[in-house]
Amino acid sequence: MGREAIVERSTKETSVRVRLDLDGTGITDVATGVPFFDHMLEALGRHGLLDLEVAAAGDLAVDAHHTVEDVGIVMGQALDRALGDRAGIRRFGSAAVPMDEALVLAAVDISGRGQVHYAVDLPIEVIGTFDTTLAKEFLVALATNAGLTLHVRSLAGDNAHHIVEAAFKAVARALREAVERDPRVEGIPSTKGSLGPQGA
Repeated sequence: MGREAIVERSTKETSVRVRLDLDGTGITDVATGVPFFDHMLEALGRHGLLDLEVAAAGDLAVDAHHTVEDVGIVMGQALDRALGDRAGIRRFGSAAVPMDEALVLAAVDISGRGQVHYAVDLPIEVIGTFDTTLAKEFLVALATNAGLTLHVRSLAGDNAHHIVEAAFKAVARALREAVERDPRVEGIPSTKGSLGPQGA
């Protein structure tokens, strides 16, 4: 049975459609109107081995905030649906990813309790049209809507592009490990028997 989902969301600020396949090969088709963000989402799909389609139109004349956050919301909802009851998954994943001088650690628990612990020493600047503060906004929206406990921590780096890209790739690798099916796991990997707000 395939683990994929399509989610659409429209507001007065944005229109977002996401198709996500957890058992893909990293094929991506991304268009958000924010080029650097597109690049990060492509990296997320590629390194997470997620087949990912994202089409977003937002109020970019204001700034990229609504678009980035709403893509995170819809991707999180798609991830939640694609995971189903979470039976047979590894649940936990972690990765440390370098990019030149930057090094970022990410760890994920598909716990059902959406939360982000973000300790990334990142210069506040604009990369293309992408404000670096939006990296956290995206991850918070993703984790909250997917029910992930996500830790992201920078260990080294001073170039904003390198740090953000290492963060997205680290999250991708950690997520890839966590959503992977483990043939040794029977049922839901939790002592409580469920992975939701009352599980884990």
